[in-house]
Amino acid sequence: QVQLVESGGGSVQAGDSLRLSCAASGRISGGWAMTWFRQVPGKEREFVSALAWTGGASNYADFVKGRFTTSRDNAKNTLDLQMHSLKPEDTAVYYCAARFGAPLTPRWNYPYWGQGTQVTVSS
Repeated sequence: QVQLVESGGGSVQAGDSLRLSCAASGRISGGWAMTWFRQVPGKEREFVSALAWTGGASNYADFVKGRFTTSRDNAKNTLDLQMHSLKPEDTAVYYCAARFGAPLTPRWNYPYWGQGTQVTVSS
């Protein structure tokens, strides 16, 4: 069984930085992918970034390229999302997800999800 717990959300001003973490427990190891999604009320949950657990290959949604970086903390066994130059439109609940296989972008590929952490960016 895989369990994911996000942390690090909060309220910040536009232009600020924030770091999210997703603590993973269970059988995540080589061959797995972990991904960040986000969702605002009334909208679809959208892909933000993905990371292959082994090898570190990553990809990002166009709207976060150059501002967000996803990485793995081996010591803590967490997936981190470093967010810079935050914008009000980044306001959302951010979710961590995991799957065995390639870091795909469609959300329906992911059977394991965290509970989400709220990020609010004010102008």
